[in-house]
Amino acid sequence: MSALANFARAVFWLLLVGLVLWQVSGSGSSSLERQRASALSALESERKSRVIAIVQRAESASVFGVPVQQSIGIDDSEAVLRAIRFTPTDQPLDIVLHTPGGLVLAAEQIARALLERKGKVTVFVPHYAMSGGTLIALAADEIVMDANAVLGPVDPQIADMPAASIVHAVEQKGAQQVDDETLIIADVAQKARTQVTGFVTEILAKHMDAKRSLEVATALSEGRWTHDYPITVKAARAFGLTVSTDMPRSVYDLMDLYPQSGGSRPSVWYVPMRRAAPQAPAAQEKPKP
Repeated sequence: MSALANFARAVFWLLLVGLVLWQVSGSGSSSLERQRASALSALESERKSRVIAIVQRAESASVFGVPVQQSIGIDDSEAVLRAIRFTPTDQPLDIVLHTPGGLVLAAEQIARALLERKGKVTVFVPHYAMSGGTLIALAADEIVMDANAVLGPVDPQIADMPAASIVHAVEQKGAQQVDDETLIIADVAQKARTQVTGFVTEILAKHMDAKRSLEVATALSEGRWTHDYPITVKAARAFGLTVSTDMPRSVYDLMDLYPQSGGSRPSVWYVPMRRAAPQAPAAQEKPKP
């Protein structure tokens, strides 16, 4: 009886491990990947460019239907840099960007590589590109946003806390009233703020004069707003960024291939409707004399 129970437990654990591996590996995703590759190729043909998609949703990995959030990491920067390296320097480069942000180092690597391009760099933001995503977008020659899409502040975060708030808390309490570890964290936070401001100033020098680039870089990185503050098309243009809302339909079609949820049931339902082509006005008869 004991042997049978042991065998049953072993089978249970094998099935459980197999199910987890099946979930994480994204079983059944090969067809979706082929569709994505086809959509990217179509966009490249339409734009006569190299297209790189940085689309990070919760659907890319899930365990038992619980989504695992993605963000920009070193693996992503390595992949993007590899794609850029294999693209002729004078060929237009299009980045489809949808991300909550991520590691500053990885975002800076991608942004610096875009700055060095000779060909035009266009970043498409169909929904949002926050934090590190905004850092990448700032390096483009043109940012194309959906009319309702947003960018975000690039103020650094230390241990999941705003660097600016850490420094402010120490200033409020006084150095003598906080422990050594907090002082060290505040010192790192201040260095991070200085580094990000300097890098963003360097990026913006591509678009504006030195004084204005420092002003905009300071506004975006000093912690003036919460980290999820939405920078709209209007606000981005007010900063002096070159922003268009002429989003190609093919970019939206590509985004349709990146489902929002890892679950089996969507949380939003609607019936797609296509606007009918306008009809020519009927000819009017001239009144008889």
